[in-house]
Amino acid sequence: MRSLNTLNIRAIEPEFFISLHPFKGTFLMNQYETVFILNPVLSDDQIRETVDKYTSSIKAAGGSIINVERWGLRKLAYPIDKKKSGFYNLVEFTAPSTVIASLELDMKRDERVLRFLTVVLDQHGVAYAAKRRDKVKNA
Repeated sequence: MRSLNTLNIRAIEPEFFISLHPFKGTFLMNQYETVFILNPVLSDDQIRETVDKYTSSIKAAGGSIINVERWGLRKLAYPIDKKKSGFYNLVEFTAPSTVIASLELDMKRDERVLRFLTVVLDQHGVAYAAKRRDKVKNA
């Protein structure tokens, strides 16, 4: 069996693949939906400030906000950090996939956020989210 060096095979440089890529260094924008639960002892100003912090970080990273919904104070299914309720918020946005890691890291470090979940919306999820937005707007 011959080694690769004796066969005189060169490694293909990563720049070669980038030059073949149709978007050349741009990131594809996926549509995401993030639901996060905030501490129930926060005031309305603190809740608004927290939501604005995350929406502005998405915009600063090159994303765009589609919809922000405040679902209000709701009872939790099980206690989280000895709390039985929390303020639910939903943010729909489009962003490069690199934004999600930094957004979730910020949420993990923030003591005001009890839980969060970010999902990528497929074509059916995007259609359902648009229908839900229209339903809320018309109500």
